[in-house]
Amino acid sequence: MTLVKFNNGHRNAVNPFFSDVFQSLLNDSPISDRLINKTPAVNIAETENQFEIELAAPGLSKEDFKINLDKNVLSVSAEKKVENVEEGKKYSKKEYAYNSFVRSFTLPESADQSKIEAEYVDGILKLNVAKKEEAKIQAREIAVK
Repeated sequence: MTLVKFNNGHRNAVNPFFSDVFQSLLNDSPISDRLINKTPAVNIAETENQFEIELAAPGLSKEDFKINLDKNVLSVSAEKKVENVEEGKKYSKKEYAYNSFVRSFTLPESADQSKIEAEYVDGILKLNVAKKEEAKIQAREIAVK
């Protein structure tokens, strides 16, 4: 029996949450892991005064990151190229590693685009986006009449 996988551009129209049983078997290999562009996991939280975005990006330095704001889209990208060269008796061994990613976030209207801070500590890039004063939650007591 031969397994033939058809890809006609449609996922599963009947049930979009159905995953192909054989997809994990065909894609779980060391070779496919190198070909997949891996993006860091992200945690996004909202507090009373700001939005907090955390990206898990271990092995990088703060110089590897590029953070841009274009209108209301915040883009975080990183690029790291590592080159190890060992020279010995009439041979040269070279190993290259190249990692890059881009993540973009659409900021809400309540975000203060002039107050964005970034910090990279222990493999986590933390972005704090302040809220506009009028968007902060005002707590008050409502009197019953």
